[in-house]
Amino acid sequence: MTRRRLVVAVAVIVLAAGGGTAAVTAFGAPERDSAPDRPAAASATVQRGDLRDSSRQTGTLGYAKERRINAGAQGTVTWIAGAGASVGRDGRLYELDGRPVRLMYGTGPMYRTLKPGDEGRDVRQLEENLRDLGFGAGLSVDEEYTEATAGAVKRWQESHGLKETGRAGPDQIAFASGPVRVKEATATAGDVAGPGRPVLTVTGAERVVRFTLPVADGSLARTGTRVTVDLPDGTSAPGRVSGVGKTAKEGDDPQDKSPKIDITVSFDDPGKVRAFDQSPVTVNLTGETREGVLSVPVNALLALPGGGFGVEVVEGGRSRDVKVELGLFADGRVEVSGGGLREGMKVGVPSL
Repeated sequence: MTRRRLVVAVAVIVLAAGGGTAAVTAFGAPERDSAPDRPAAASATVQRGDLRDSSRQTGTLGYAKERRINAGAQGTVTWIAGAGASVGRDGRLYELDGRPVRLMYGTGPMYRTLKPGDEGRDVRQLEENLRDLGFGAGLSVDEEYTEATAGAVKRWQESHGLKETGRAGPDQIAFASGPVRVKEATATAGDVAGPGRPVLTVTGAERVVRFTLPVADGSLARTGTRVTVDLPDGTSAPGRVSGVGKTAKEGDDPQDKSPKIDITVSFDDPGKVRAFDQSPVTVNLTGETREGVLSVPVNALLALPGGGFGVEVVEGGRSRDVKVELGLFADGRVEVSGGGLREGMKVGVPSL
């Protein structure tokens, strides 16, 4: 390999390793005299076809929306859901002094004991759950706690063998945005719980994959980007990028301090993903596609005198340098245009 090819290879390969359209600089490339070189010892073909910018990243299988559930009342923990348990609407999360605290769906916390005359978003959340559980006959779902609301609460309390007070508070209900999976019980039977003290760490029930991606490759994983995930059992599952971090940070690898962003992938059908939590998986990202373009191997590029890049076209036993414009880098090739290039032409490459 000549020095001018070596310099170009170093500059281009470093900048284009992750794919994408790159602005490339050949640092220290020597000036080429006007006399043509002898034909390259090896050659490659200018090809026409589709280039796809792709990347394979190692991720970790997990669950979405991790959060803590805090006790809402004072008492002794007499039962608590174990790690791995799935809890849906009206399911038991834990018990204080033998009384269950049940899950209902809502984005706001249950922070007070609700009674007739109260108003607010928490009232609406409670009424929505009572309606969906079948206790809301004659109930208007709004932000006013009426006697009709109290009646629906009494029917719900009766169904669980509770005292029918018509009031509901954090000693009976905890809100979460949807079904949860218990990641960890942070309290055990016999512990004394109190308002604000964590009792459970939970996640959403939906399976997701999390991984980090170099900032330079960020265009491969925009929100909504389609991906496939290779699972530990040898199968693949389709999905999409559902979350992209807002802040870049250094990775955990001491050998690679380049800035990275956090990426979350959601599956099209998460119920079919059966692998163990925290299992390693491979995420296949496909970014930009250029259709029907001319391309050459990256190592066919030359640094031209005065700047810019070219390729060494080999024809009839002779060679000539042709200036080219660079486009997408993918799979060891680069999109090129200009200089009268045609599909099937031969270009010089370093000999092995």
